[in-house]
Amino acid sequence: MKNISFIIGSLCLSAFLALGACNNANSKNTPAAVTTVAAEPGTNNAGKVAYVNIDSLEANYELLKTKREQFKARQEQMEGELERSYQQMQNDAASLQKKAEANQLTQSEGEAAQKRLMQMRQSLETRKQALTEQLMKEQETFNKDLKTRLDAFLEEYNKTRHYDYILSFSASGSSILYANKQLDITKDVVAGMNASAKNEPNKK
Repeated sequence: MKNISFIIGSLCLSAFLALGACNNANSKNTPAAVTTVAAEPGTNNAGKVAYVNIDSLEANYELLKTKREQFKARQEQMEGELERSYQQMQNDAASLQKKAEANQLTQSEGEAAQKRLMQMRQSLETRKQALTEQLMKEQETFNKDLKTRLDAFLEEYNKTRHYDYILSFSASGSSILYANKQLDITKDVVAGMNASAKNEPNKK
């Protein structure tokens, strides 16, 4: 029986982030280092740049870690339900086979039993698909909420930082080949977002 384990592990920001998505993204924490990017020769443009290490944010953002545990528990519950149904179907099939081998079934009884097993299999597949779609939809909704939370936090954060660009950095999927650690504001972002999430129940 194939389970739905492929769903879990996709609760992340990386699927919703692209370089430059946080342009002009904007806490009231100790300011991180600000670096001015040199303008191209012949221009007067310059910009302040910082970046967030998405891998570190995902590893340390408490709300995300909690949600992953909840999704894991729900996945295991769903897999258990499917496995019990599958085992029942297997037991019924084995019992039918024994009766058939012992000539304990009439033709009509055998046909009816076969039809019932086919219906059980179809019902199981339908249930599996429904559970999978349900969990995937909830996962997608949370990922979008996660992205919205990050955008809102950075907008507030940048009111006192005045960065022109806040980039995302990830060892697994970033096009930033080198990052100056003085530009890393991940610690501020993790601390600020954890504080925001912790205070949410008190906001009515």
